[in-house]
Amino acid sequence: MNLVIIQNRQAVTTSLQVAESFEKRHDHVLRDIETILGGLPNFGEAPMFYESTYEHPQNKQQYRMFYMNRDGFTLLAMGFTGQKAMQFKLKYIQAFNEMERQLTQPTTAELIAMMAQQGVEQERRLNAVEEKQLQLETKQDNIAEIIALNPTEWRKKVTNLINKIALSRGGFEAYRNVRNESYQILEERGRCKLDIRLSNRRKEMALNGISKSKLDKVTKLDVIAEDARLTEIYLAIVKEMAIKYQIKVEGLGA
Repeated sequence: MNLVIIQNRQAVTTSLQVAESFEKRHDHVLRDIETILGGLPNFGEAPMFYESTYEHPQNKQQYRMFYMNRDGFTLLAMGFTGQKAMQFKLKYIQAFNEMERQLTQPTTAELIAMMAQQGVEQERRLNAVEEKQLQLETKQDNIAEIIALNPTEWRKKVTNLINKIALSRGGFEAYRNVRNESYQILEERGRCKLDIRLSNRRKEMALNGISKSKLDKVTKLDVIAEDARLTEIYLAIVKEMAIKYQIKVEGLGA
């Protein structure tokens, strides 16, 4: 019989095993345990001993015995003296240490559960990576279509992009805000004042005899179109805004 066994996920020994190991009568060991129990405060809350029964191999009758954990054994064996008793105390200490070490190791069922959980987690991560890759590929496709825009007849396509950005931000009522945002970025990046350029353009046209109705139709987009540098910067800005707001750009090839 093992000195220490596992009972209810706890390393324990029995009064029978203690009696046999230390060559004592079992009824004397029971008596000592009962004496200890009588002096233990709050015994029921954190039991170091708990009573059970065993079947005698000869007469098949049920008799009392106690299970005890490491602390219970320490209290009981504290009064055992002699060289042989010391040797068995050391053996019990080693047995408790080994059994408690085993208790810290996961069971087969726990290992299977851990492996299953790891498999689920690994699959989740793979799915997340695949989803992210798919999103990236989709985004790259969209970017490629946006980048395909070129300055030739770009005004219609830029307006189309501005409309799509406005839709993504709440609808066509956002169109003015999106257009103004693009102009503001252009002024900061291109270090220019579109209002001043637009005013100068209209004055120049007026001097050349252009009618007021035509002057009123001139826009900041016309001013941008007259300057190759501003056109290039503005086109890049609109592309960046489209990428930022992740709009769909099917049918916008160059």
